[in-house]
Amino acid sequence: MNGMSDKLATELLTKLLAIPGPSGREGQVVEFIRQQLLAAGAPAKALQSDQAHRRISPDCEVGNLVLRLPGTVRGPRRMLVAHMDTVPICEGCRPVRRGKRITSADADTGLGGDDRAGVAVLLSTAIAILKNKLPHPPLTFLWTVHEEGGLHGAKNVRLGLLGKPKLAFNFDGSDPNRLTLGATGGYRLNIEIRGIASHAGGHPEQGVSAIAIAALATTDLVNNGWHGLIEKGRQCGTSNIGTITGGVATNVVADLVRIRAEARSHQPKFRERIVREIEKAFYKAAKQVRSTDGRCGQVTISGQLDYEAFRMKQDEPSVLAAAAAVESVGQSVEYTIANGGLDANWLTARGIPTVSLGCGQHDIHTVDEWLDLDQFQIARKIALQIATETGSR
Repeated sequence: MNGMSDKLATELLTKLLAIPGPSGREGQVVEFIRQQLLAAGAPAKALQSDQAHRRISPDCEVGNLVLRLPGTVRGPRRMLVAHMDTVPICEGCRPVRRGKRITSADADTGLGGDDRAGVAVLLSTAIAILKNKLPHPPLTFLWTVHEEGGLHGAKNVRLGLLGKPKLAFNFDGSDPNRLTLGATGGYRLNIEIRGIASHAGGHPEQGVSAIAIAALATTDLVNNGWHGLIEKGRQCGTSNIGTITGGVATNVVADLVRIRAEARSHQPKFRERIVREIEKAFYKAAKQVRSTDGRCGQVTISGQLDYEAFRMKQDEPSVLAAAAAVESVGQSVEYTIANGGLDANWLTARGIPTVSLGCGQHDIHTVDEWLDLDQFQIARKIALQIATETGSR
């Protein structure tokens, strides 16, 4: 099988890692991928972008990028997926190779292997097929936007561009032999606490501190086991008070606090219970903090389901095809379920059952992130096997 050489693939990966592209600002990444594919011989009409960014936020630069190739042999269409965005800590990354690893040269900057490694796996696979004219079934390559911000690219992808794929493979994770068959569901909350401002030195008793309400509610959640890792009998999940902003000065009783929180669980009903407990804690705390004339604060909570939990069976066609590809390169298959969201959550929910495979990412979302080059190269071999499987082997 004529794939791209390891050296050229590593160079391609390194270039991708150096391109800034946090969620919503993936424009430079899209242009790089597009130019590489056109140079490899991809027909311009085979490359299309959707308008997902307009449904996500007016600040987003571009939509999802799709390369669709007709098959040279008959077979069900296969789709390979990776997301282009990185978390903010990776912006400004200067990737350096140290032996069999790639890390960030800056100790205060993440690498962005999540998921530029997946982007490179897809791109090197597509280039190898185009340049070497390898036989293949109908193929779709999908590079999504805004995954880190809530899987928005996959949620809003224009399905008509994808060509009705029957099998789908998402490259986003660590060990390439590990097949992720499912993932947790996540719900995000926006909590606004309105207190009453007063002079903190002259008459603090006349005010109602929104910060005090937030502190009481969070303490309640922690003390009753509804914050962090949550285990209630056979049910489990997680929650987190992620961001809190408010207050204007030390001499003013804070009258406004805004909080962003989340709840996750593989069990949808239990996740709903976690959300109710969070809401109950904040409503209760608002009644506990009162001014001397009996007034109290108000809490307003809104939320949305970011992605629903899912779990595929091991005999799902996409899983069987991925397992066969892993074994074909001499690896032993492992199966796992993820505690974080993946593009596969929304793709599966939208009728495209998607299995996820790793591509060498480690310590993601931290300044200690590193990429295992051996695992990356194995992931590329698996992807090429998936993309060129004709049923004649």
